[in-house]
Amino acid sequence: MRDHSYAVYLMTNTRRGVLYVGVTSNLSSRAQQHREHLLPGFTRRHGCTRLVWFEIHTDIESAIQREKLIRRWRRQWKFELVEARNPEWIDLYPALIGEIDYPWHEPPAVPGFGGPGSTLRFGRDDIEG
Repeated sequence: MRDHSYAVYLMTNTRRGVLYVGVTSNLSSRAQQHREHLLPGFTRRHGCTRLVWFEIHTDIESAIQREKLIRRWRRQWKFELVEARNPEWIDLYPALIGEIDYPWHEPPAVPGFGGPGSTLRFGRDDIEG
């Protein structure tokens, strides 16, 4: 049986600019499509070419659930999600394809984002169902 991974990701046009939340089974290919404006729609219209955050899931259902959850978040919460790992809003695509090392770090505990020690919840927007 073949193992699959799925990515939930955020694209932007600039630091704290327009945000696009997506899910894919091939992050490097999808990010390249966004960068080259090969996909019609939101990211092309708004110039979202910078991959600034992503997380990997082992099953598509959890990835889709996470994407839907993040889409409902307030902008500020999405900013905090990006800045917890990528405070400079650096484009992660070059690291994704191996051109540079990843410029982000793993925070010890990010309140509200499901990691160890998470305690803060974002009210009803963080509840599924």
